[in-house]
Amino acid sequence: MRSRVLNRLLPHPLLTVLLVAVWALLNNSVSLGTFVVGLFLGWIIPAATAAYWPDRPAVPRPFKLLTYAVIVIWDILVANVVVALIVLFKPNRNIKSAWVEIPLELRAPEAITMLAGTITLTPGTLSADLSRDGRSLLVHALHAPDPDAVRDDIKNRYERRLKEIFQ
Repeated sequence: MRSRVLNRLLPHPLLTVLLVAVWALLNNSVSLGTFVVGLFLGWIIPAATAAYWPDRPAVPRPFKLLTYAVIVIWDILVANVVVALIVLFKPNRNIKSAWVEIPLELRAPEAITMLAGTITLTPGTLSADLSRDGRSLLVHALHAPDPDAVRDDIKNRYERRLKEIFQ
């Protein structure tokens, strides 16, 4: 009974926390007023949109998701430098772009979406297509002298972690 009441009051607690943090960042202020307005928005927006989220994805290991986010942010920072060096100093004839097919072990749509988003957010790579059966992802790499290494890196660095988080 209590959990049902709590679910009605806070249908998406993590979204509420995220909205409060985003509101504080948008206002560039951490004050009681900012916190109260952020908390109100963090409560009203998820409550108003709860009907559109009937099948909330379960995240059985949220702390592993936090670790994953830190790894992705680090990889984005490193990839920005690598791509800048490629663009600035590598002659076009030496850039080896490649299309890489990533066979997927992931089955949860949320996990596949996070993998595709991670690849696209990381400079130098772009998720282009998901196969009809959802078993492979087509990725374009700006510079991939060894496409198999790109595939293996994505599978080991991202897909393996997402599999631990979602399955």
